[in-house]
Amino acid sequence: MKAVAKLNNCPTSPRKMRLVADTVRGVDAFKALNILKFSPRDASESLEKLVYSAIKNWESKNDQRPEDADLVIKEIFVDQGKTLKRFRPAPFGRGYKIRKRSNHVTVVIDSKHSENNENTEN
Repeated sequence: MKAVAKLNNCPTSPRKMRLVADTVRGVDAFKALNILKFSPRDASESLEKLVYSAIKNWESKNDQRPEDADLVIKEIFVDQGKTLKRFRPAPFGRGYKIRKRSNHVTVVIDSKHSENNENTEN
């Protein structure tokens, strides 16, 4: 069984979050936690919490320990959220637009063994 965790309206631009999400896509879940913990990017902190939440969601759905299940980040995708629009004072009485972007992140975790079982059934 797969588990899903979502993070909505994270105040980071989607482009910066996608750079971090691409590093852990398809990786073992506990290895991904280590990668995110030692990543220098700011977006990795919120993504680490999200992956940890997905592992706990999987644990509550299933009756086994996550360490024994070989969990893998099956899907991770970042969508654009709301954009706050602000103005900054500029020379000659003008105003420059500032766009403060946010994003929505979705993580899907599943075990390697269930992936193999699905392939044999088809």
